[in-house]
Amino acid sequence: MSNKRKDDIFYVCTLIEYIARETRNHRKDIIAYFDKDDLSRQLRLAEVNHSLSFEQVSDELIEEYNISNGNFDTVAECKYTVPSITSIGRVYQMLVLAVCKDDNVEQAMIDVFSSFISDEISDFNSNVYYSNPDYLRCSYLNGMMLA
Repeated sequence: MSNKRKDDIFYVCTLIEYIARETRNHRKDIIAYFDKDDLSRQLRLAEVNHSLSFEQVSDELIEEYNISNGNFDTVAECKYTVPSITSIGRVYQMLVLAVCKDDNVEQAMIDVFSSFISDEISDFNSNVYYSNPDYLRCSYLNGMMLA
């Protein structure tokens, strides 16, 4: 997979994280607004959207997909330094790439963001989001956080 493609995946993962924080939603609730074609489109647009602010792109997607506000506020609940959206976007990018089969990135993104591990990563009071990427991959594949 090319570095450009990896960068595009990173951008879209970070964008999903940003939208979730802005709308106070679970990441699985945000990914549910997008099907594989929508994600393909966002991956194609990532190179152009890199030059725009996350705020602008996020606002446009929130309006286009009519994403409503929720009450899952991981930032307000955090007792420690809140990780940046790009830090969490990188965690998701690495996990998506680690579990992606047959270059079906869109399905891997849907699967990862829809799984139990998404709420675990979003718990910024835990150590999950800065855990070893292989631990995250193995936990994801086993369907639960490993001891």
